[in-house]
Amino acid sequence: MASTAPRPPACVLGQQITVRGTLTGEEDLVVEGRIEGSVALAGHLIVATGGVLEADLDVESIEVHGEVRGDIVASQSITIDKGAHVSGNVRAPRVIIHDGAHFQGAVEMDVDLPEDLARGLKR
Repeated sequence: MASTAPRPPACVLGQQITVRGTLTGEEDLVVEGRIEGSVALAGHLIVATGGVLEADLDVESIEVHGEVRGDIVASQSITIDKGAHVSGNVRAPRVIIHDGAHFQGAVEMDVDLPEDLARGLKR
């Protein structure tokens, strides 16, 4: 049975906050300020408009509205919104790059293929 409990509110790093180093956690996070280093998050990350991450990211899922310079790995999905800037490689089962987004890098999608199709590709 699915839980009906509401998801707790995300932690917010405000516009005047800069974090340098490694940031880890198991909650959702909204970044309005700046992070320099690396982020490992077992939750959803939102890079707000005006937010800047110069970091490699390993997250559950991410929405980028601001700027990310670094590689992004997500276990679920990566969404790069219109007006966002991403410079780095991205890897996730689902990658969405909206029209008007600025993206420079490579995209790798870890997709499980149906068994019969995967066999056909190995020949």
